[in-house]
Amino acid sequence: MTISKKPDCECAILLHGLGRTAVSMGKIEKKLGESGFRVWNRTYPSRNFTIEKLAELHITEGLRKCQDWGAARIHFITHSLGGILVREYLQTHKIQKLDKIIMLAPPNQGSEVADKLKGNFFFKLIMGPAGQQLGMGKTDKPKTFKPIPGAIGILAGIKSYDPWFSWIFNGPNDGKVSIDAAKLEEMGDFLLVNHGHTFMMNGDDVIEQILYFLRNSKFKK
Repeated sequence: MTISKKPDCECAILLHGLGRTAVSMGKIEKKLGESGFRVWNRTYPSRNFTIEKLAELHITEGLRKCQDWGAARIHFITHSLGGILVREYLQTHKIQKLDKIIMLAPPNQGSEVADKLKGNFFFKLIMGPAGQQLGMGKTDKPKTFKPIPGAIGILAGIKSYDPWFSWIFNGPNDGKVSIDAAKLEEMGDFLLVNHGHTFMMNGDDVIEQILYFLRNSKFKK
């Protein structure tokens, strides 16, 4: 079925995390759709390609759909690796009508877990090329980016359901990424939520904060 253009519509591009699928962002997709947004949520092969290739292929497709819908404003809502894809894309592209970027549990300074395990055979096998790029060194992908445009809001978790990784962290974390590693210098707002990394996107309070930021360019304190 063809969806017609709607004047002044807002388009939200959802980007799931490493090893996940579009299903993981389904609850956000449903709520945004009910709130009047046109939503693009598709699975991408996160474990098969580098961050550069994933960003170029997948984000380009999402932006094309927003254009087809006649979007007046374009937003990104990302989980984990998804936020890194947006940052990668914006290093070499300018997105017309870009508005809000909301990142859930992003490894913006790299992931402590990826940094420790990236040389491990099984980690390489399971997480693929992108997983090898998420370390915290100066030459790892997250540390090489220039600041990006857009109104940026970041939600970071403080609960861990991954006790097997607890030895890696020295401070508060969500099981995969520490609070400090989630931050960006150019972020407009930052909020801690009582969730773990893997299922943060399903929290009702998280979705409420996403909607609030989309309307107010800040989180509800």
